[in-house]
Amino acid sequence: MVVRTREALQYRDSRDCKVSSASIEVRTGRKWNAGKAVELAESRLRQKALVGIVATGRAGLGYFPKTLISQARGKERHHLLQEEVRAGVEEERVSRAVGLRQQGAWTRWESTLQRRITWANILQVDFHRVRFLVQAVYDVLPSPANLHVWGKSETPSCLLCSGRGSLEHLLSSCPKALADGRYRWRHDQVLKAIAESLASAISTSKYYQAPKKAIPFIKAGEKPQGRPQLTAGLLHKASDWQLQVDLGKQLRFPQHIVITSLRPDMIITSEVSKELIMLELTVPWEERIEEANERKRPKYQELVEECRERGWRTIYEPIEVGCRGFAGRSLCKALSRLGVTGVAKKRAIRSASEAAEKATRWL
Repeated sequence: MVVRTREALQYRDSRDCKVSSASIEVRTGRKWNAGKAVELAESRLRQKALVGIVATGRAGLGYFPKTLISQARGKERHHLLQEEVRAGVEEERVSRAVGLRQQGAWTRWESTLQRRITWANILQVDFHRVRFLVQAVYDVLPSPANLHVWGKSETPSCLLCSGRGSLEHLLSSCPKALADGRYRWRHDQVLKAIAESLASAISTSKYYQAPKKAIPFIKAGEKPQGRPQLTAGLLHKASDWQLQVDLGKQLRFPQHIVITSLRPDMIITSEVSKELIMLELTVPWEERIEEANERKRPKYQELVEECRERGWRTIYEPIEVGCRGFAGRSLCKALSRLGVTGVAKKRAIRSASEAAEKATRWL
């Protein structure tokens, strides 16, 4: 649809007066017309210009700067119209999905990051990964409950316990799978992927040099030159960070800091600056990510206060990655706070998401 919209805009706004005045109509299907879609997009953009700046999601007012249609020219105007056509199609699709209780559950995921499926993913040899991801999101995998609804099974019971074998039950709520350590194994796979990303970030931060603060002098007639803003995270404050990960329940909290039996999933310590960073990972069902964050946040609060009383600057962050491979916003926030930004941050989130998705396929 966006391609047809671009073609219609090229004909209508062509610099050649013969082409622009020819009223060329782009051939499309019976249910959708490119010319009407462009007119609707223009009216929507004019209405947005009249309304003014509004809040987007939970972000603050004016957090995302937007270009008004009256101020855009040329390619920028065409880009705004194409994006508005895409947004209209997406709104129509989401409005239909909201009415579906099972297949539209993904519309209620407020604390997860979006994943984009590109042609590169579709054309991969292991296309079954994309197929599994789509079926898991829409809850159409052959679980016992779905097989019973489809008439392929006589009972919807779980094969491991007596509970109802829905996809949510199989991937995150089966007590037998929990007792057998299946969920713990998946948790360790995701934890290992995040630990590898943080270990790489720690080794890179050792070569970080803080930018020198200098006052730029501007001569008459010159314009100030924009400088890239370098954000220094927690890992850039010291060069002796030590990473400890609780894989296989082998982690022991540093005894010289506090004597405790608690075991956070990841501990990052710096003896020189006396800083302590604790991360606790949870791999829940995507609709329960917020609930998991609220449950895990007060778990280590007493330990944090005790470490601070001993003179250690302590930071604790619970992070979540959905069991179907959708990372929570808490992971993105924690990585940014640690100083993992840009391409390294995207790579870390992708590796954690793929680890969760791969482990869930085995389950």
